[in-house]
Amino acid sequence: IKKLCKLMKTFDPGSEPHRRFNPLTGEWVLVSPHRTSRPWQGKQETPQTNQRPQHDPKCYLCPGNKRVGEQKNPAYQGTFVFPNDFSALLPEVQSNKKDKHSLLKSESVRGECRVICFSPRHDLTLPQMSLESIQVLVETWMKQTSELGKQYQWVQIFENKGELMGCSNPHPHGQIWASDFLPNEVSKEEKCQKDYFEKNHSSMLLDYLHLEQERKVRIVSENEHWLVLVPYWAIWPFETLLLPKRTVSRISDLTSTEAAALAEILKKALTRYDNLFEVSFPYSMGWHGAPFYEQECGHWQLHAHFYPPLLRSALVKKFMVGYEMLSEAQRDVTAEQSASKLRSLSEIHYLESS
Repeated sequence: IKKLCKLMKTFDPGSEPHRRFNPLTGEWVLVSPHRTSRPWQGKQETPQTNQRPQHDPKCYLCPGNKRVGEQKNPAYQGTFVFPNDFSALLPEVQSNKKDKHSLLKSESVRGECRVICFSPRHDLTLPQMSLESIQVLVETWMKQTSELGKQYQWVQIFENKGELMGCSNPHPHGQIWASDFLPNEVSKEEKCQKDYFEKNHSSMLLDYLHLEQERKVRIVSENEHWLVLVPYWAIWPFETLLLPKRTVSRISDLTSTEAAALAEILKKALTRYDNLFEVSFPYSMGWHGAPFYEQECGHWQLHAHFYPPLLRSALVKKFMVGYEMLSEAQRDVTAEQSASKLRSLSEIHYLESS
């Protein structure tokens, strides 16, 4: 009877191990929700609580300050964009000689790297900025993407926020790397979205958005034009995906109304992040849109990924080691549990409410 009862038991994805498929990359993630009860005996870190000044005379990103060498920032009032002083890509590179051996392939690449200061204020982060300032940033992303897209195949907008994500300067800023090649992660998304479109004659991510609107278990925040959710296949504990509700190929294709709505939902979603553990929430985020070599890009849907490392508190983070590095990604908390926790948080920043 015990064996029969065991066989008849209904599988519970909230407490039993299983794998979830990511249709964007064609990869799987192992989900092990039963592990959330295990004790933590790892490293404990004290979150930074010191208040930063509005202007730091030693900060190389603040208005009027010197950067590397004799370069000096203007007294900018909104966003400020400049070429990265330590660029990973260069616009002019000589073609390299190809090795004859198939196991030793290489190719020369061209590109540009730029830094975007979000605000002249040294002490602010994106969720603490005004809606008007965030909208100016969105418009800057749009203009930069359009400009660089005329010269390069791929334009990657991203932000690394916080020391945990390798950010060396706390001044609110992000980067844009434009290249004449498609990076690995983008190539996966290109192939998977195109395959889905050819098979179903519809956009994968718009179909997925409509499915999530029906299920209503992984949505964190939404407005008339945008939706934020914890994707079914999420790897990081509080990973989120930001999607426009209509077909949009690139961020440069947004209307002024959609840009304003994007500023609104960014502020609300990132405020929820900060409110989760009442700390300036670290993450890596980035926009993915259609490559610029594509004439027909109906299979592409604009979206942004947010990958935060924090797991149980401001002191405990998720590590991608061991099994993750050698086998496949693994997470303990389910996407539904993470979404529920984020959804329950206030959209008023904890520093403002107190």
